Amino acid sequence: MKQIDCEQLVQDNRQICLRMERLANRFMEAEGLTAVQGHLLLYILLKGDSGTSLTAIHREFGYSKATLSNMLKRLREKGYVRVASCAGDDRLKLLFATEKGEQVRAFLETAIRDVQQQVYGCFSEQELRTLDRLQKKLLQNLCVSAEKNIRNQKEESDL
Repeated sequence: MKQIDCEQLVQDNRQICLRMERLANRFMEAEGLTAVQGHLLLYILLKGDSGTSLTAIHREFGYSKATLSNMLKRLREKGYVRVASCAGDDRLKLLFATEKGEQVRAFLETAIRDVQQQVYGCFSEQELRTLDRLQKKLLQNLCVSAEKNIRNQKEESDL
């Protein structure tokens, strides 16, 4: 049986991410958005009248708050998103889609669906279930590894 080349798996995963990003960017450029901006805007749109915070977006997507701040600044500059203070806490800022953001909702949903079809359309339902299961297993393993690294670093700093 052939030995699995884990380094090649890592490289393949990286290439998959890069190519998916480029494909999604091509779809989104019609509205002057990047793929990430499109996903962020759709997330904000789905939050509706309740809005969402930078912290909530950080938890959902995993990007650093500094990176998100820059992406959201671009969305504000383009007129897709507005910021408002929270009624009960002026320190908390909530993000809402603007009318311009609402106008591209159908475009975003269609573009994301089209990208997903291009990416995953070659798989059977069973293959997609298997891929989903394996990706979740890999993500869980990465979470456990990250937690172990954090604990080890803390223990070393306590010495």
